[in-house]
Amino acid sequence: MKGKRINIDLKHLLIEESKFIGLKYYPNPTVDAIVGSLNNVKWSDTYSMNYIPNTKENLDTVFKLFKGVAWINSGHFFNNKPIHIGAKAVNMDSFRQRIVKENYRTCPEEFYRKLEIKMYSSSTANTYISFFEKFMNFYKDKSLSSIDENDIRNYLQELVKQGRSHSYLNQAVNSVKFYYEVVMGMPNRFYSIERPRPEYKLPKVISPDEVADLIKHTSNLKHKCIISLLYSAGLRRGELLNLKIENIDGKRMLIYVNGAKGNKDRVTILSANVLNMLREYFKEYRPKKFLFEGGKGLSYSSTSVLAIIKKSAIRAKIKKNVTPHMLRHSFATHLLENGADIRYIQTLMGHSSTKTTEIYTQITIKHIKDIESPFDSLNLVTP
Repeated sequence: MKGKRINIDLKHLLIEESKFIGLKYYPNPTVDAIVGSLNNVKWSDTYSMNYIPNTKENLDTVFKLFKGVAWINSGHFFNNKPIHIGAKAVNMDSFRQRIVKENYRTCPEEFYRKLEIKMYSSSTANTYISFFEKFMNFYKDKSLSSIDENDIRNYLQELVKQGRSHSYLNQAVNSVKFYYEVVMGMPNRFYSIERPRPEYKLPKVISPDEVADLIKHTSNLKHKCIISLLYSAGLRRGELLNLKIENIDGKRMLIYVNGAKGNKDRVTILSANVLNMLREYFKEYRPKKFLFEGGKGLSYSSTSVLAIIKKSAIRAKIKKNVTPHMLRHSFATHLLENGADIRYIQTLMGHSSTKTTEIYTQITIKHIKDIESPFDSLNLVTP
């Protein structure tokens, strides 16, 4: 009878500002003997594991000595996340040069450099910087190298007490993990940090009639094109604002969405009626670079798009709180109700998994409206 397979988990440890390889395993005489033979091996009471200096030579030695003896689980040790190829590098100079209050801790220079090298989007970079600086200033008197898992859990617990949202807590975790795991080069350093349980909210939509009313009550041609494109192509607000003239393919009836969420490009459908509307818009407004331009030829502002939709919803007497993203949700829901294959909807929406798209099956009314409530079969006389 074969014995149980011996597993050794490799962990990133940061002790007194130095990097170490942690060796986590259940007690075993054979493994204990081999670990004891490693150069400069020490035991950590804090992490309850042995550790050795993080060098390539030591890493090679671990794999060599334990070959055929134990399984080295390095999945949480090596970082396989790709750099965002093709994305535009973000410039961190505005953060480097800003004036801050006295005693306010700002991100270290290597944080900015890594954001630039990894080519994160401006939105992601701003979020990481903002959230990590809040974390740093929560622990004003602690060096970053001395912060451990318990400190992070205490910080998250404080955010929960403040009533922060699920999304806020996730962004806080992401910013901390980015520093220790990406900037400091210790992938999955805080793998064990628990994330808040995901919220389960159904997307909010409006009916096709309400979409039509929204557009009918928008008199400005530019504004009408904005609302129509958001709905007809299932675009996110940022994707709409980043559209350039060359992204509209009137021959193939496609819209090319570049650098969408997660820096992924995709194509979505171009409505024939919307194309005619865009041609009229182009003749009147003559945009030069972006499809929808604000002042000085820059892209249209995000707040302006929201204001357009809010005003049109009021004029159309739609009582729901209509937002740009609600039009995107409505696009997917109405496609599903009209019989479109969920895999095609997934592609058009830019979802990486059908699980994300499947949530729309829970709010379609095509089949639900044909179901009779059991209450209606009761032999009751109602007023």
